Amino acid sequence: MSHALDVFGWFDNEYDGEGFRTCSVTSFDVHRSVENYVKLYGVTAVVFLLIGGIFAFTIAMTRWEAIGLLEPGDYYRHLSMHAWSMLIFWIIFMEIAILYVGGPMVLGRKLPAKWAAAAGYVVMLAGSVLIYYSIWTVSGDPTSDNAPLLTAYVPLEINPLFYVSAIVFLIGVTLAALPFLLTLWDEKRENPGKTLPLVTFGAFVAAIIAVQSILGGLIAFGGALAWQLGYAPWFDASIYRQWFWIIGHGTQQINLVAMIVVWYLVTHVIGGAEVVSEKVSRTAFILYLFFIVMGAAHHLMVDPGLSAGWRIWNTSYAFYGATFASLIHAFTIPAGLEAGRRKRGKGGGLFGWLTSAPWRNPVFASSIFAIILFGFLGGITGVLMGQLQLNMSWHNTFATVGHFHSTVVLGTTLTFMGVVYFVIRTMFMREFVSPKLTTLQPYLYSGGMALTALMMMYVGILYGIPRRTAEVVENIPGTDFSIAGAAPLFDVFGLVAIFAIGGGALFVLLAVGSLLFGDRIEPGDGDLAPDGGSTTQQATDSRTIAPRNDLEQAEDPDDPVHAYEMRGTFVLCLIFLAVFVVAYILNWFLLTQLWSIGA
Repeated sequence: MSHALDVFGWFDNEYDGEGFRTCSVTSFDVHRSVENYVKLYGVTAVVFLLIGGIFAFTIAMTRWEAIGLLEPGDYYRHLSMHAWSMLIFWIIFMEIAILYVGGPMVLGRKLPAKWAAAAGYVVMLAGSVLIYYSIWTVSGDPTSDNAPLLTAYVPLEINPLFYVSAIVFLIGVTLAALPFLLTLWDEKRENPGKTLPLVTFGAFVAAIIAVQSILGGLIAFGGALAWQLGYAPWFDASIYRQWFWIIGHGTQQINLVAMIVVWYLVTHVIGGAEVVSEKVSRTAFILYLFFIVMGAAHHLMVDPGLSAGWRIWNTSYAFYGATFASLIHAFTIPAGLEAGRRKRGKGGGLFGWLTSAPWRNPVFASSIFAIILFGFLGGITGVLMGQLQLNMSWHNTFATVGHFHSTVVLGTTLTFMGVVYFVIRTMFMREFVSPKLTTLQPYLYSGGMALTALMMMYVGILYGIPRRTAEVVENIPGTDFSIAGAAPLFDVFGLVAIFAIGGGALFVLLAVGSLLFGDRIEPGDGDLAPDGGSTTQQATDSRTIAPRNDLEQAEDPDDPVHAYEMRGTFVLCLIFLAVFVVAYILNWFLLTQLWSIGA
């Protein structure tokens, strides 16, 4: 990074002679090379979030048929732009930054192969721009050969440039991830008997899942490209769908592991959490390696050619291995927070450890809201719709869209917003341009998006509203069938969607405004707690609890973490399981109402 190009002063932190500095919040020894690329990938990710948010507005105002903003052909183009921006570009650029944090930053190492980080960034950006071009220049006629670009299923005639662009992007991601993998290689060579920190181990698991996903994408897009160009006589549609969903769903599985890594780090650094059991948490990450890819099968439940045994095995018995892993993290993360805060005298009673937590800290609040909403909305519905029989009432309805907004948005995006706030304070060394609005933003966004997702699931399950059709309430084009009874519900959907999009827009304004206009935090001020205000008690808590350089710090045998109660977490888990059971029974009841037997 040349200082001549650093017109905003984003890369001008002070480092020692070897290029390191010590973060006063995390106590990590941060090298210039790592910090600069975390900033670069993070800023670029926020730009893609802004682009995706613009198209979120146009899509929502189209599905809200009282407004009906776009024509059907334009709607699908906007839908493709939104999906690729939010599901792929915003999240994967952020995930590369998280890999650099979880690897070289946590380990206190330089970034190896900086050329790969730079080349990966350029190639990823080029692939993103090419994908935008191939989507935006496609014909708006829904009957044209090359209109559908969101999933680009074979044998639809898709512009070959789209497949080329996707392959270019995947190659860029591979290059960008290389420095992280080389960091682990160097670490294990130099310290063969040392265990990787938990967050680094989790990031490594995410990287392995990423390799699986990238291979699936290269086979799907590469095979489709060869067929489109005439180099392959055929490319079976069902085979394409299976390989496509390895990357289509796999990218979201990378999200899951990445945000869990962030949750462990944030609850430790900001909230004072302890790791209650290293072995149990690591085992849960390992379970993801073997079973989480099975979740992609729920996209194929109505595909011909797949046996019932294959469907049942993938979506039930095998996938439950990944569900079990998620349930483990659902206990260990809040349990670690409860035990850690009780150990430091931060709250008594059943939930005092939680009510006394630094809720005014947007980094902490974003992560905790993500944990709660991802679990209750995304996690439960994911298991329900991934079950063979129940999938029939979810498949390709608007409820599916509600589910992945509960996972990718309420889970991943909300978590990554907290990461951006953290990076602004601890790496860009900037005060928030408006501490009060920054504190409020996670509440506004999570509340609005939770209501939006619930409305999507409600109209999808109870009215069968289809997933990708621009007009459905007044009539389904080409039929006399009417779902006019859902119109009032779509009015509610439109209003809460605008509220949620406003919360997302506020995040972008605060992030960009803080980078451009936030006051500089000078080293040694002792004011780097990423909560936007050092005068609050929450800021003091953040600083005094946080600074430890290793999540696996040796436990004091005279004061073990297991000596402290975790009954609050136990009660929360019982509430979660009760909601799970009620939702499961309710969905089976609704399934029985779809048809009558023997009538």
